Amino acid sequence: LQESESENKLDGETASDSESKSDFGGSSPVPTSDDTPEVLNRALSNLSSRWKNWWVRGILTLAMITFFFIIIYLGPMVLMTIVMCVQIKCFHEIITIGYNVYHSYDLPWFRTLSWYFLLCVNYFFYGETVTDYFFTLVQREEPLRILSKYHRFISFALYLTGFCMFVLSLVKKHYRLQFYMFGWTHVTLLIVVTQSHLIIHNLFEGMIWFIVPISCVICNDIMAYMFGFFFGRTPLIKLSPKKTWEGFIGGFFSTVLFGLLLSYVMSGYRCFTCPVEFNNDTNSFTVDCEPSELFQLQEYNIPMVLQSVVGWKTVRMYPFQIHSIALSTFASLIGPFGGFFASGFKRAFKIKDFANTIPGHGGIMDRFDCQYLMATFVNVYIASFIRGPNPSKLIQQFLTLRPDQQLHIFNTLKAHLVDRGILGSLEDA
Repeated sequence: LQESESENKLDGETASDSESKSDFGGSSPVPTSDDTPEVLNRALSNLSSRWKNWWVRGILTLAMITFFFIIIYLGPMVLMTIVMCVQIKCFHEIITIGYNVYHSYDLPWFRTLSWYFLLCVNYFFYGETVTDYFFTLVQREEPLRILSKYHRFISFALYLTGFCMFVLSLVKKHYRLQFYMFGWTHVTLLIVVTQSHLIIHNLFEGMIWFIVPISCVICNDIMAYMFGFFFGRTPLIKLSPKKTWEGFIGGFFSTVLFGLLLSYVMSGYRCFTCPVEFNNDTNSFTVDCEPSELFQLQEYNIPMVLQSVVGWKTVRMYPFQIHSIALSTFASLIGPFGGFFASGFKRAFKIKDFANTIPGHGGIMDRFDCQYLMATFVNVYIASFIRGPNPSKLIQQFLTLRPDQQLHIFNTLKAHLVDRGILGSLEDA
């Protein structure tokens, strides 16, 4: 009996998994093929499969890093466009898995409604972003002002239309599967769209908040692979049999050191440290400002325990470098759990990769599974420890009020400053 049970359980599948398969038409593996470019196949034909995979991953990793530097050079607008394209591709990969694995070919309107809900959610999130960061431009243009004023109502009406379309598309023989795929779509939207929206919010805080976290995840991914490839002996987690403790620990120390060095270099350039703001006069993005205290060199005392080791009593560094330690630590200790989650997802549906978009690396989602988790952490970190009130946004909103409202706020603020003795001291000065 135990032998027959073990034969029926493939890769950790339980009885409930088998029942789900029968309900939804079976979950046969999505076929994968060797998508390595023919040029690389010929050049690496004499190598073993292990070393061939190492070289393929290495070459294409360098290509992706080069592309990453190019889009950074092209500026914030291009970065936002790339984030949007990555979001759409990740959504497509996950939806396609659900469509294929559960044989949803006969479901009426499933793919159409999935993309419609993607449009609705993006309209809501990016509409909020436009209203927040382009407030003056929105108030200047009549159509945009109307859309901004009724933005949430329009967003809800769009979603409600899709909801009604889904209910009308229900057919008797597919009820259960249709509701399952409805949930699949919404969880995908929660994971993909929400996280990409947070990435753009991080970008507006300054390109350094976008580049450093992403680079730390990339560094950890590369160094964990390198340490695991050459020194890996001890398995780390059953979900990813190729992951090792040696790679995990080596990736951690390498990522923290990399984060400190990268932060030191980038903190000296205003184009990276200044918030990305929209200039209403030129109708373009600007990244010019007086650097905040985070990006000004300061002297720190080294603990007595370490003074005898390093031979220094003080060290000059940017305060942002201290924050980079928190970012790189999360990227190397918690970030990989996004990859483990993705590995469990793929094992649940018996697929090797989300897609075969990038040879040797799988799909776009395979490369960004840790990035999305990182984006949420950075956004929460900025809101909790970095961001304070923004005077420029308050002034923009103040200028859009009626004159009587502006005068009321002015008198209230003046009375408050006089009571505190601030206004009197300024007038005496």
